[in-house]
Amino acid sequence: MAVGCLFIHGFGGAPYELEPLYKEMEEYSNWELKIPILPGHDEDESLKEHEYMEWVQKAENDLRKLKARCETVYIIGYSMGGVIAAYLSTIYKVDKLVLLSTSAHYIDISQIAKDLWKMAKDGIRGDLLDNDMFHRYIRRMGNAPASASLQFQKLVGEFRPYFKQVTTPTLILQGGEDGLLPPKSARYIYNSIQATEKTLHFLPQSKHMVCHGPDQADLLDMCFEFLNHSKRTESY
Repeated sequence: MAVGCLFIHGFGGAPYELEPLYKEMEEYSNWELKIPILPGHDEDESLKEHEYMEWVQKAENDLRKLKARCETVYIIGYSMGGVIAAYLSTIYKVDKLVLLSTSAHYIDISQIAKDLWKMAKDGIRGDLLDNDMFHRYIRRMGNAPASASLQFQKLVGEFRPYFKQVTTPTLILQGGEDGLLPPKSARYIYNSIQATEKTLHFLPQSKHMVCHGPDQADLLDMCFEFLNHSKRTESY
């Protein structure tokens, strides 16, 4: 049975946000993995000329392609990508849903760069300061135009009500030290979704960028076990 998994990154971000989880799944599974770059988010693009429905439509198109080839489909969404993922699970059959640092409420985009810099300085991941991609990512987040931030706000406002329509089995993970999203954001999502199988877990030492945080190993284990009921050291 073919299995596919769609990853959806966050506002102003890139696949890098989900890369550790993507790479582990690439190594330990034979699933078909897709991690698209949303419109305006590529390195040589600007967010200024794009509207939020373009981001939703891109993710939806990739989900449809994945579903055409795979009998079982999972979606993993990070931050804004989690909002899109939850919405898509209400209009397409999705077998499981993973929501990472998902923005149930609008967050201050300028604060993301500050939070990520602090994360790097605290030495959570020693090679981040030497990673050119990370530096570019920081600059993009810190320089997101006001028009793009408004589009993000509109997206969250329009699609937040869809959490109450989610019936897909869902794993919700949020950093316990997330300075952007208060704990009530994850609890709101947990209480809103209608799935009979749902789990909420706070990663105690992690900030917003959970895939790169100090609880990374626990995050990877929980995602693997939730999606396939097996350890990530086992191939499947």
